[in-house]
Amino acid sequence: MTAGRKNVDTVKHWGTPHKYVEAVRETFGGSVHLDPCSNEWSVVRALVEWSLPENDGLRKKWDFPTIYVNPPYGADYERGTRISDWLKMCALAFHDFGAEVIALVPVAANTLHWKESVWARATSVCFLYDTRVRFLENGKDGGKGSPMANATVYWGIHPERFAKSFSRHGAVVSLADVKLPKGRLERQQLRLIPDERKTG
Repeated sequence: MTAGRKNVDTVKHWGTPHKYVEAVRETFGGSVHLDPCSNEWSVVRALVEWSLPENDGLRKKWDFPTIYVNPPYGADYERGTRISDWLKMCALAFHDFGAEVIALVPVAANTLHWKESVWARATSVCFLYDTRVRFLENGKDGGKGSPMANATVYWGIHPERFAKSFSRHGAVVSLADVKLPKGRLERQQLRLIPDERKTG
């Protein structure tokens, strides 16, 4: 779950709507092993939950079979991190540990972090039909919608399961044939904090 739409020190915790959590669980065969952006009102109920600020998921190793990420959408000025750092970790979890990862993020198709971590690394993306996703506010339906379009991004080896689970919620696109210019996306560009991640 995310620690906030605008910045991570907001008093409200914005959670994933139940219907998307159900689709995530369906894709993963029923279990979410890690939620690195959880909070006390989380409806994801992952087997392992990390919550900001006490448990910073960007400082840990994401070596889990299935991971769901609804990251803070704004910048964390205290830690010097942004949503791009969470997307890098999603890509690394898949490529380094073979994890299946789903992230609920704003559509930002022309940004560098999408080019590096989504277009060049992910398996599929679902552009959600909901024009304004109504996130849960402190675990409850607050009735307010997101100000931007959202997508779920999938890193994994079972794109057919992702498509089956999410096609009722949006347009699912395979990224299998996406090619980006060589030299732009070297592996080290995805490294966020390698020393902490390797030692766990």
